[in-house]
Amino acid sequence: MTSSVETLDFQAETRQLLRLVIHSIYSNKDIFLRELISNASDALDKLRLESLAGSLPDADTSDLHIRLEIDEDARTLTVRDNGIGMSRDDLVELIGTIAKSGTADLLEKIRESKDATTAESLIGQFGVGFYSAFMVADKVTVRTRRAGTDSATQWESDGEGSYTIQTVDDLPVGTSVTLHLKPVDSEDGIADYLSASKIRQIVKQYSDFIRWPIRMAAEPTDADGSTPSSGLDTLNSMKALWARPRAEVSEDEYNEFYKQISHDWLDPAETIHMRAEGTFEYEALLFIPSQAPFDLFSRETKRDVQLYVKRVFIMDDCEALMPNYLRFVKGVVDAHDLSLNVSRELLQHDRQIAGVRRRLVKKVLGALKDMQSKDAERYAKVWDQFGRVLKEGLIEDTDNTEALLQLVSAASTHDPEKTTTLREYVERMKDGQDTIYYLTGETRATVENSPHMEAFTAKGYEVLILTDPVDEVWVDQVPGFDGHRLQSIAKGQVDLDDTADGEKDTDAEKAQREQDFAALLPWLTTTLSDHVKQVRLSSRLTTSAACIVGDAHDVTPALERMYRAMGRQMPPVKRILELNPAHPLVTALRTAHDADAENPALTEIAELVYGSALLAEGGDLPDPARFTRLLTDHLTRTL
Repeated sequence: MTSSVETLDFQAETRQLLRLVIHSIYSNKDIFLRELISNASDALDKLRLESLAGSLPDADTSDLHIRLEIDEDARTLTVRDNGIGMSRDDLVELIGTIAKSGTADLLEKIRESKDATTAESLIGQFGVGFYSAFMVADKVTVRTRRAGTDSATQWESDGEGSYTIQTVDDLPVGTSVTLHLKPVDSEDGIADYLSASKIRQIVKQYSDFIRWPIRMAAEPTDADGSTPSSGLDTLNSMKALWARPRAEVSEDEYNEFYKQISHDWLDPAETIHMRAEGTFEYEALLFIPSQAPFDLFSRETKRDVQLYVKRVFIMDDCEALMPNYLRFVKGVVDAHDLSLNVSRELLQHDRQIAGVRRRLVKKVLGALKDMQSKDAERYAKVWDQFGRVLKEGLIEDTDNTEALLQLVSAASTHDPEKTTTLREYVERMKDGQDTIYYLTGETRATVENSPHMEAFTAKGYEVLILTDPVDEVWVDQVPGFDGHRLQSIAKGQVDLDDTADGEKDTDAEKAQREQDFAALLPWLTTTLSDHVKQVRLSSRLTTSAACIVGDAHDVTPALERMYRAMGRQMPPVKRILELNPAHPLVTALRTAHDADAENPALTEIAELVYGSALLAEGGDLPDPARFTRLLTDHLTRTL
């Protein structure tokens, strides 16, 4: 028997919130359906739990589902579930009022919020996403009956200042929410929600992994316009692989799911499936691709980790869950304790999300380490695709420096084809060697043919060959590995403590060399003062006449060029010219200078020595035309 209709006023704060929701909060009106489906899913969960707990022994849980109904003539859209349902008191408490402390503060924060997504999140914190229905509906009717009771209730409102409530008869257990839709208004973002294809699209985007079937009348398929015998389609896949135990998911299922979310046609190189329980519960299903996307180094590249809350899609490209250097990782994180309307801004400052991020990063790096130790060939392919990006982490993520250094794989002089890890390099170090030597350059050939390599090659010291642009940066920011510092063989003083033939130079021999060149070195330093800050004797050259090196903490020329390309103003960095005291050209120059220090040809030869050293390391001449003219003139006089 239907009771008389009772009209009640919304709580004052509720009226204010309704006006904000309807007129100014949500930037994407499609999410009203996500909110209603999420509420329906919660109701189904609660019924199932209470049935399992024994408090509702007679509850029918044989076909729990959500049903969407479109009535074009009445211009209504109904979201119906056979879940726990609500009593009259539930309706008044949950919808008619905001019975929570801090409501005034909530409203103030919403008014002060600078953008729509922040406001959406604030509303989501109070669990009142139901009100989003009024964005697209002139009137909303809720009919519900709580499981275990015989009484049903109808609630109805136009979202203004009041609502009506009455007792009704003959309703099944569950809840139906009927939206009396506003006209389509593209300028206001109100789509045609009577369109079955639009509803399917929204469900697929936001609610595809809801665990309960979401059904809707099937599209006509027969020639006469009739539908199949069942008359209903299930719109969502319900395939939330991340919620299933790993032992119950096949490799084919993982691969298919990866391809679905990534639009990749290759199987992933690695699958990471994890579950965290405790104060903040979540599941994560992450994938390391086999091949880098074409836009991996584009500024517009997004992080392809999607965020769900209890199987409801919240956002893709969730930057708060994965650092930039792991932007190639794809997958899903499903958090149990977040608001449906959490914003990107709030995620960035959420301590629990920060904790999730730390665990996800360690899990990804751990999976890569396991792959490196158990399947070196597969890891080599992954490193080839993503090594440059992973090395960015050595600059960005100091908390995981050690783990990232374990993953570094670099070319070296030890093997012309195979790469080496830092651990393998350390294991091969010579007795007494405490430094990991490296040299950066554009290509392996450039590095191998660099004059800086000569003494190291002659004396059997292994040198890492680093040719990625990012290498110029991270090597200066990492203090060392396993107690061994990293040193560029093109920077600072190099003392390998023995000559090429294995005999050590005596102090007397070193002092004699310094005396022999005591006049030439300061003269060269003055003559080339526009280009170098010092000219000194070298211990790293065996066959070349000269090379250019930097001080231990100088910026390399390549890094200097990178900074300038990014628009950063860099003061010119003067470097050091080192001479091979045993080279015939250098000894001849010393003899000529001792004989006639005022000879103008010596200045030109000094320029040629400097320019040749600059070219040998792949540098750019300051005045190529002058260098060419000087070289041509001296060759002509020689001939």
